[in-house]
Amino acid sequence: VELLEYGGGLVQTGGSLRLSCTASGTIGSIHDMAWYRQAPGKQREMVADITFASFTTYADSVKGRFGISRDDAKNTVFLQMNNLQPEDTAVYYCQMMVRELKTIAHRQFWGQGTQITVSS
Repeated sequence: VELLEYGGGLVQTGGSLRLSCTASGTIGSIHDMAWYRQAPGKQREMVADITFASFTTYADSVKGRFGISRDDAKNTVFLQMNNLQPEDTAVYYCQMMVRELKTIAHRQFWGQGTQITVSS
């Protein structure tokens, strides 16, 4: 299973960006999908999570600005980011709990990461 991320880049304060992450491979099912980020010198933190039933959870720092959604037909998760601030600058990673075909347990997979830089 491979997760490929798209989007990211440089944006000015107050701008918007949309990330997407698509899983490929021998996929049976996907439970939770999530976005994490890691800023220089800081620990990786969860930004947003969406369950198989589309229940969402957000970090307090992004509530009201970011929106997570999923397209199960395409094994894809999205992160719409609005009103971006300099403190949102980080490498963003997607994560999925994937059950591969002919297996029972779900395992955690990560994307390669994409840089988002918000200029002040």
